[in-house]
Amino acid sequence: MWSETMETMYDIIKKGVCRKYDIFFQHDQRTGEIKMVTIKEIARECNVSPTTVSNILNGRPNVGEETKKRVLEVVRKRGYQPNYIARGLRIQKTRMIGIIVEDLVQFSTAGVVDGIMEQCEKLGYRTIVQNLRLYSRWSDAWFDDENAYYSILNPALQEVRQIQADGVIYVAGHERYIRCFPEDFSLPAVMSYAYEKSGTIPSVVLDDERGGYEITRYLISMGHQKIGVIAGKEDNIHTQKRLLGYQRALYEEKLFFNPDVVCYGKWKRESGYQMTGKLLEAGVSAIFCMADQMAGGVYDYLEEHGLKAGKDLAVVGFDNQDMAEYFSPPLTTMKLPLREIGKKAAEILLTELEGEEKQTQENEIKISCSLVVRGSVMKVDREEP
Repeated sequence: MWSETMETMYDIIKKGVCRKYDIFFQHDQRTGEIKMVTIKEIARECNVSPTTVSNILNGRPNVGEETKKRVLEVVRKRGYQPNYIARGLRIQKTRMIGIIVEDLVQFSTAGVVDGIMEQCEKLGYRTIVQNLRLYSRWSDAWFDDENAYYSILNPALQEVRQIQADGVIYVAGHERYIRCFPEDFSLPAVMSYAYEKSGTIPSVVLDDERGGYEITRYLISMGHQKIGVIAGKEDNIHTQKRLLGYQRALYEEKLFFNPDVVCYGKWKRESGYQMTGKLLEAGVSAIFCMADQMAGGVYDYLEEHGLKAGKDLAVVGFDNQDMAEYFSPPLTTMKLPLREIGKKAAEILLTELEGEEKQTQENEIKISCSLVVRGSVMKVDREEP
């Protein structure tokens, strides 16, 4: 139905109809049929001029309240939707932004998308979301399968072109280096929550290194010197950068970095549980978990062995997922700046589209996390060297 409607619409545009008046879609709820109507037809039904209808629909002043109510009621009852594509073709701008997300089920995605939408709304842009559903389709198996990835991505990029979007923002499910935009992709684009491999497209990402640094500094400020780490996969960018921050904090305090108290897992609760015993045997007084889910596994282990977070062992997480504040005691963690990443990505794209002068900036824009202090870290006396 969509492709047929698009073809018919383009035929009308080619004939020059759009030069006379705007086209609208009417969705017949009874038959499911999509019909195209015009502002002229709406004006005739309301007994007003097409100019008056156009002014009302575009929010322009100097229209009487009674007339405005009458026109909007007809529009509402008949289910009209403005055809921004046709209007955009006429003025060479649709004020639509395509958002391509790897999967809406990823906990980080909703916040990023909401930030994008908020920023677009402020400047009068509409958004269209394409959900690739990569994790829902294949879990993690698609990471190393380029054919599978591009079989889903390329049609989505093509649809963004077809709807005449002014630009596109890609929202990754987790940070890594991605080449998702082909070299001949002509639309302005921004990458969010990942790094674009080409280096020519702006990427807005977490400052993972600073996050790892700040949460380790907090543990040190509470007297902890032997700090174990339960990390994600060893080749993961989040893992590598957070570990760099952890090492830098230790170095600044002249504390020894012991690789034996760094354990790698799979970001799951089970990993936290499995690694806790080893770290306790190594004599750590605190554990830095690189995900709140893994911190949940640490809590499970402690409870099973008659121990308690914040009393017998300091535990911190990363992500500030909803579960963190319901742990007992509530978990100290790093809050991800998801909405801020989305807003910044949209700001960069819209600045380009609005023709504003760009501020000099790197193509990698890092947004800082923030420390959320709760009750899972006890203060201890610092050992003298």
